[in-house]
Amino acid sequence: MKVLKTVAEIQAFAKQMKDEGKTIGLVPTMGALHEGHLTLMRRARQENDVVIVSDFVNPVQFGPNEDYDKYPRVFDADCEKMETVPVDAVFHPEPSEMYPEGYCTYVNVEGDLTHKLCGAQRPGHFRGVATVVTKLMNLSRADHAYFGQKDAQQVSVVRRFVKDLNINVEIVMVPICREESGLARSSRNRYMSDTEKAAAVILSKSLRKAKDAFEAGEKDVETLKKITSDEIKTEPLATIDYVDAYTYPALEPIKTVTEPVLLAIAVKIGKTRLIDNVILGGDAK
Repeated sequence: MKVLKTVAEIQAFAKQMKDEGKTIGLVPTMGALHEGHLTLMRRARQENDVVIVSDFVNPVQFGPNEDYDKYPRVFDADCEKMETVPVDAVFHPEPSEMYPEGYCTYVNVEGDLTHKLCGAQRPGHFRGVATVVTKLMNLSRADHAYFGQKDAQQVSVVRRFVKDLNINVEIVMVPICREESGLARSSRNRYMSDTEKAAAVILSKSLRKAKDAFEAGEKDVETLKKITSDEIKTEPLATIDYVDAYTYPALEPIKTVTEPVLLAIAVKIGKTRLIDNVILGGDAK
């Protein structure tokens, strides 16, 4: 596995692969890899000749009161995991390589798509995501880019700017990878104590309860949201950030489930903010 640390290195590697007629799959990550990330890499491995992973904690997608400085950075351990896939190359730049002195160009997805769910709670977050993903797709010359359904709003945002900017990359969303308990795998899970991790199972439990109600015939969105929030409130350590539902992938308001709907939640367990979701009336694609 090649370790690429500069813009010049990843550009040269991508050019060589393209000159050889190979397809490239990109998996953007911020490191601290877990089984969910590896699931994306394995999918990329199946569908492409070459797999490039970015391992970069992107400073421009963190707000002033968020956890950029304490976000886990464990590159050696990440490399060991990537080699099991195996990955062909990992791009691991310094922030100054991606945003050198004088940098002043950003990708901003406007409109209601970025002003709800996590976008409402984290101003500027998707500006940072859109900017770094655009740069990574350009640098890697990817044919396909892989993202997890846990970040379903992010996938909608990425697909929007890829379409709007005529970027020739197919965006692939991979279903959520869960621990045996049902907890969605996340780099932030490591922040929690064993007691908090046990409490965090309430996220997936609440979504499963809403999904069961939907499959039993309940189509009213407000009722499904209430079923979810009422279940979360049974856990003393849980504090709801939001419970909401929108059409997917357009993320438009809806009252009755007549098309695929994203039921999404953000919940704090202690000090750790977790997100999870389920798509009702459709599959992750």
